[in-house]
Amino acid sequence: MNSALRRREFLQAAIAAGTAVASGGMQPGFLQAKEPRSANEKLNLAVIGVAGRGGANLSGVSHENIAVLCDIDDQRLEAAAKKHPGAKCVTDFREVFDASNLDGIVCSTPDHMHAVVVSAALKRGLPIYCEKPLTHSVYEARVLRQLNAQAHVPTQMGNQIHAGANYRRVVEIIRSGAIGAVEQVHVWQGGGVRSFPNVMTSAPPPHIHYDQWIGPAPFRPYSEAHFHYNWRYWWDFGGGQLADFGCHFMDLPFWALELGAPTSVFAKGIKGHDGDNDCPMKMQVDYKFPARGGMLPVHLTWYHGGLMPEGADVYKMGSAVLFEGTHGRLIADYGTHKLFMLEGKSAVPVKPWISDSVGGHHHEWTQAIRTHGTTSSHFEYAGNLTEAVLLGNVSYRAGTAFDWDAKALTTSSAEANKFLKRDYREGWTL
Repeated sequence: MNSALRRREFLQAAIAAGTAVASGGMQPGFLQAKEPRSANEKLNLAVIGVAGRGGANLSGVSHENIAVLCDIDDQRLEAAAKKHPGAKCVTDFREVFDASNLDGIVCSTPDHMHAVVVSAALKRGLPIYCEKPLTHSVYEARVLRQLNAQAHVPTQMGNQIHAGANYRRVVEIIRSGAIGAVEQVHVWQGGGVRSFPNVMTSAPPPHIHYDQWIGPAPFRPYSEAHFHYNWRYWWDFGGGQLADFGCHFMDLPFWALELGAPTSVFAKGIKGHDGDNDCPMKMQVDYKFPARGGMLPVHLTWYHGGLMPEGADVYKMGSAVLFEGTHGRLIADYGTHKLFMLEGKSAVPVKPWISDSVGGHHHEWTQAIRTHGTTSSHFEYAGNLTEAVLLGNVSYRAGTAFDWDAKALTTSSAEANKFLKRDYREGWTL
C-alpha cells in the first residue's frame, strides 16, 4: 500500500472516530450538556486569552459572570482580573476545566491553539465561542466539525460581522435574484503582511509562560517578531491575511450563495522576504465551487496586499466583496452595499426576511446556551468556511493548483496533502 493511500485511510478513520493524531490516544466519552439556564440567571464563563481580540470577546460576554480568566501573559491577566475581581486566574488553559460550574468557554488564543482548546471543551459537553479562523489547519477544522456534531452544544465562531444587519440585507438581495445568477465573486482585503527580515531571539520576559504559549506548534526560541499579534504572519502559528480576514469577507458569499466545499484551488503570492515560515505579503487565490440546488457554479477569487480585480479601483473600496450577476453587480463591505444594474435591468426592492441579530454575535451564543438553541456561525457552518479559506494557504505553500476531494479530505497533489495537517509537538493532542 502506498504512503498516500495509507494516509488517506488514516484520515478517514480519524474523522469517523472523531479523534485526532498527535501523541496518540482515543478521545474520552462526551459529557452530558447542562440543562438550559433561566433568562435571569447569569452564565458562568471562562475566557481563554484576555487581550487584543480576547479583550474584545471578554467585553462581549461581560454581561455574564466571568468565572475563570486564562492567559499566558501575567501582565495581561492581571489587568483583566482588575475588571473581574471574582474570577479565578490561571495561565494554563487546561486548568480552566478544573472548574465544575462552567456554562461555556470563550477561546481567543492564537490560531495554533484553537483546536486543542475547542476539542477539550466539546469533549466535556461545554458550549464554546472561538475566534476566527476556527482552526490552524484544514484537518483540525474537519475534526472539530465531527466533535461538534457529537457534542450537541451551542458553538459560535468569532466572525462577528456575520451578526451585522448589512450582511443580512446582502444575503437577501443575492438570494432574491435581484442581480440575476451569480457565477463570479471577487473578494479583496486591503491590508498586507508585516515583514520581519531580522528576527532577533531572546529569553522570554519573566511574565510570559512561553512553553504554554507554544503549545502544539514546533518549538521556536522566543522572539517579539512572532509573539503578541505578530504570530499571525508565521505559518507555525497563524495563516497570514487570508486566515485572518478570509472568514470575515468570504463569509458573505458563502452565506449568500450557500457555498460548500470547493472543487479546485489555486493560489499565488509574493513574499516580503526570504524564508520558509513567513506568510505572503500579497496573494491571490482562485476557488471553483460546483453547482448547488439549482444555482450555477461559482468562481471566487480572493486578493490581499493591494491586489484586486481589474477595474475595481472605480469602486474606491479598500476591502470589499463584489458579486457579478447576469443582471448587475453588488458590492459590499462590512457596513455598506451598493447595486449596479446592467442597462435595461432595474433593481426590485427586496423585503427583509432574515431577522436582525438580537444583541450581536456574543449575545447570540449566550442566548443559545440558555435555550439550548443554535447560532448563525455555528461550527458546522464555520468549519466548512474555515476549511475553504485555509485551502488557499495549502495551495500557496505547496506551490501548485489542485482538485479537492472534501469527502476524502485529500487533494490531487501529494505535495499539497503535506500541508493539510501537521504533527503536534510531543505531549500535545486534540
